[in-house]
Amino acid sequence: MIDAHFHIWRLGRNDCAWPTPDLGAIHRDHELAEIATLARAAGVASAILVQSQASERDTRWLLEVAKGSDFIVGVVGWADLTATNIGERLDALAHAGPLVGMRPMTEGCADDWFDAPAIDAGLTALVERGLTFDALIRPRHLASLDRLAARHPTLPVMIDHAAKPSIGIDREAWRDALAPLAMRPNIMCKLSGLMTELAPDGSADDLPPYIADLLALFGPERLVWGSDWPVLNLRGDYAEWLACARAAVPATDQPAVFDDNARRFYGLEAA
Repeated sequence: MIDAHFHIWRLGRNDCAWPTPDLGAIHRDHELAEIATLARAAGVASAILVQSQASERDTRWLLEVAKGSDFIVGVVGWADLTATNIGERLDALAHAGPLVGMRPMTEGCADDWFDAPAIDAGLTALVERGLTFDALIRPRHLASLDRLAARHPTLPVMIDHAAKPSIGIDREAWRDALAPLAMRPNIMCKLSGLMTELAPDGSADDLPPYIADLLALFGPERLVWGSDWPVLNLRGDYAEWLACARAAVPATDQPAVFDDNARRFYGLEAA
């Protein structure tokens, strides 16, 4: 089993500026040893490490950590996709460790961020190097991301955290906005980050309808499970989220959702 989305950070080092002190539950250093122990106890054998800072310095650190680990099978990093020398930057990062993709920090950006022509050269550079694109977004970005996927039909795009729906609010509108993207063969979706979108009085019991929607839209062949640890700890814990997801995904679909799809999307060797 693969955890396709987790983070580590050291506050104040490697350009780490987030989480801020108001996020008390996660405002501390989070190291690889902690998550590796936690995940393996839950039956997770390997994982994809994802950037949490808009910094190449942070990405280089993540790649260095990954090189020395038998738990991390790939790193989704950050680089300025609008840089004139983006190809050289990607090559340097790929040389530093097991880079599998890039993730710009876009959830706080304008609704039409993905329409910007300035990012197209960077996206083409990803395709040329066999790298993927993780989209950290909100539902309001979905239309723009759909247009990006149309412009770059060979770019593998992963929607992180199912576009962060507000659980219990406008579920139908979220599902309808996702539907056109689910029709595109180059787009997949992460079954992750949903617990932190729960209403203040919500619980894991509110999540199965959303998971059912994702299975109906993307099918079990284009849905990928991830923990989003340690951000997950703001509203739940590793074992609770894994149990919730496994209970909502039919047993026959679990090998794909919890392992095979991540390997295929990120270009990893079969287990």
